[in-house]
Amino acid sequence: MHAGDTAWVLVSAALVLFMTPGLALFYGGMVRSKNVLSVMAQSFFVMGIVTVLWVVVGFSLAFSRDAGGGLIGNLGFLGLKGLGHGLPGYAHLLVSPEAVMIFQMMFAIITAALIIGGAADRMRFQGFAAFITLWLLFVYSPIAHWVFSPVGWLAHLGVLDFAGGTVVEINSGFSTLALVLVLGRRQGWPRERMPPHSIPLSVIGAGILWFGWFGFNAGSALAANETAVHAFVNTQLAAAAGLLGWMIFEGVNEHVTTALGAVSGAVAGMVAITPCAGYVGPMPALLIGGLAGFFCVLAVRLKFRYRYDDSLDVLAIHGVGGLIGMVLLGCFAERSVNAAGSNGLFFGGGGRLFSLELLAAGVTVGYSFIVTYGIAKVVDRFIGLRVSPEDESRGLDLSHHGESAYTSNA
Repeated sequence: MHAGDTAWVLVSAALVLFMTPGLALFYGGMVRSKNVLSVMAQSFFVMGIVTVLWVVVGFSLAFSRDAGGGLIGNLGFLGLKGLGHGLPGYAHLLVSPEAVMIFQMMFAIITAALIIGGAADRMRFQGFAAFITLWLLFVYSPIAHWVFSPVGWLAHLGVLDFAGGTVVEINSGFSTLALVLVLGRRQGWPRERMPPHSIPLSVIGAGILWFGWFGFNAGSALAANETAVHAFVNTQLAAAAGLLGWMIFEGVNEHVTTALGAVSGAVAGMVAITPCAGYVGPMPALLIGGLAGFFCVLAVRLKFRYRYDDSLDVLAIHGVGGLIGMVLLGCFAERSVNAAGSNGLFFGGGGRLFSLELLAAGVTVGYSFIVTYGIAKVVDRFIGLRVSPEDESRGLDLSHHGESAYTSNA
């Protein structure tokens, strides 16, 4: 075990965990004041329930020996037993299997927490608890096995996804779409304006997300090496370009540049660079981030056209941003940046990698949407997903948690 590599992975795991409280602030500022604590409570609940599920069974389903066809792991690591024998496909690593386990746990936590944004303002806490439990086991863990485990079928084909463009971003975005279609729209949406109650809170949360994303991407090298440096640099470049891309779009089309737009653009840039971070050079990273900032703000408008109520734009930023990243990775990947990768379409690699990235993105979209839709339907039938109209009008903070974030609720 290499002490420096292990230390970096553990520090990165802590940075990724810190992203979930950052997300709670980011989301909390964007909802109405009567629902801010509900968003935060759900975020911290995810930190608890996913931790328990991951060590008991989730990690085994995602990273143990394949149970057949590269689709799901077996129960060889149930309750974390057997970790001392090493992880299938990770023999080259100089960090302990337990360090990989805790790092990947933080990915599972933040991915589950992302979905909270789409269902904000109207989801029962009990329904959310049941939904996220089933979702982790039947949606997140299989997709993590396909892509993150070297014995998964997509990884075996040669799909590249450095830090979770499929597993985290596309998965959370299209799972959110499925959930909100079952859940239905908020009362009054889109007729009534539902502006953020505290943009400064969201800006602080976005800053924490930006900080934590260095662990998210650079930590995915699972070593303190040159690849981690590339990923770190590319994360900063894409975040900055995404911020500028969103602001330019706003300035040209709306003649304003908003603080919330700026931080949303930075998040979009980091989403898009997530699958690419350790495989592309710095100039492609700038382009990928800038395109994500531009196209994700366009994607936000789709929910008004098609009338699906994704409250905090999880699909537009994470789903669309993840798709942008996967497609552009197939174009701009360079073996000169990472010898473990492949050359993309624009660097002499032909169409093979590009086709594989499209395949991975498409399969993730289909699986996450269909299975999540089924889970949401089952939970809605037997437990109930939607709060009552009276509770929704009163606000979830008081009706579900008996607390108020402020002395008066608007």
